[in-house]
Amino acid sequence: MEFLLTALVVVVTPGTGVLCTIAAGLTHGRRAGLVAALGCTLGTLPQALAAITGLAALLHTSTVAFQILKYLGVAYLLWMAWSTLRDKSSLTAQDGHEEAGSAPRTTSKVIVSAVLLNVLNPKLTLFFVAFLPQFVREDEPHAVWRMAQLSACFVLLTLVVFAGYGLAAATMRAQVISRPRVVRWMRRAFAGTFAALGARLAFF
Repeated sequence: MEFLLTALVVVVTPGTGVLCTIAAGLTHGRRAGLVAALGCTLGTLPQALAAITGLAALLHTSTVAFQILKYLGVAYLLWMAWSTLRDKSSLTAQDGHEEAGSAPRTTSKVIVSAVLLNVLNPKLTLFFVAFLPQFVREDEPHAVWRMAQLSACFVLLTLVVFAGYGLAAATMRAQVISRPRVVRWMRRAFAGTFAALGARLAFF
C-alpha cells in the first residue's frame, strides 16, 4: 500500500508524459488521448527493465552516457515544441476525433512521440533505480522478481492515470476547438511548456 500511494503521487504529478497525453486528447480526441497514454506507458518499460537489470547503475556512473541520453531528450523536447508551434492543421469535433482520413497517421505519430518522450528521459531511469530498491528488503531472497512486480504495478498505474488525463482532456475538446484563438494559444502554451521542460532537463 505504501508503494502504491507513493507511486500514485509520482504518476499524477504533471510531467512530460502527462503533458503529451493532455495535448493529444485536446487536439485529436479520445482515441489519441488513450493512444498517447499507452505510448507513454510503453516508454516506461525500458526504464523499468534498465533498473531491474542494473543498466541504470551504469548510466548513473557514466557521465558521458548520461549526458548523451540527456541531450537527446532535450533535443526531442525542443523538436516537440517546434512541431507543436508550427502545427496549423484545423481541428474538428467529429466524434471526438480528427477526420477519418488522418486518423491512422495521427495514431502512429502520437504513439511514437509518446514512447520517445519517456525513453529519452534519463531522469526517469534514475528515478526507477532510486525508487524501486526502497521497497525491497535487504534480505529479500527474490529481489529481482520483487522489483519486477513493483515495476508492473507502476506501469499499470501509469496507464490508468494517463488514460484518465487523456479522456478528461478529450471531454474539453469541443469547447476548445470552437474558439480558434483558444486553439492558437493552447498550441503556444504546449510548445512553451515542452521548451521549458527541455531547458530544465538540460540544466538538470
